[in-house]
Amino acid sequence: MYQFVTGPLAWVAFSVFFIGLLVRTIWYIRGLDWKLDRVAYTEHAVYGIKGAIRSIVYWLIPYGTHSWRYYKGTTALVFIFHFGLLLTPLLVQGHSVLLLEKWGISTWALPEGVSDFLTMMVIVAGVFLVLRRISMPEVRIVTTAYDYLLMGITLAPFVTGFMAYHQAPGYQGWLIAHILSGEIMLVAIPFTKLSHFVLFFLSRGQLGADFGIKRGGMKNKFAW
Repeated sequence: MYQFVTGPLAWVAFSVFFIGLLVRTIWYIRGLDWKLDRVAYTEHAVYGIKGAIRSIVYWLIPYGTHSWRYYKGTTALVFIFHFGLLLTPLLVQGHSVLLLEKWGISTWALPEGVSDFLTMMVIVAGVFLVLRRISMPEVRIVTTAYDYLLMGITLAPFVTGFMAYHQAPGYQGWLIAHILSGEIMLVAIPFTKLSHFVLFFLSRGQLGADFGIKRGGMKNKFAW
């Protein structure tokens, strides 16, 4: 079973992940309206690039925007959650060993204690974000079972990985569950809201370019 989930199934999961994200990116760009978007971006590229970079950078900085400063506690949870969510899978020691074992790729890895701490932070932040959805009426009203399912898919690799790392009873089962849940998340990303980890840069860049060109960024120099 281990050989199957770390071999053929892993290849399928990574193929769906990369090809799916590529398709989503192409669809997004092709979906831009020629008259409303692309013409303005082409004619005023410098203003658009400046606006896009400014928008992306400020949204990647904790409390860098007015929206981030509105709910300070939630902002902290969101950044802790995403920081651990992106960094831990890339640099955890177990994944580095697997990459070297399966594909001969050697990567730098975080110390085990740091990876373990980041894993716990992701789980704790994820639980608090779920509780926020349940407790706050303005968030609960726009939350569906789909959102809870996505959070479950996201947290499952971290919970099972934590259990496997700490040699919980049924270690082999936890290890297989960890690999399978990670592959499920990879496959789910292109088809769900989880794709925002790539589409964020496209949509935020587009909005930044839009404001940088058409909504005051050019200080009324834009000819409609």
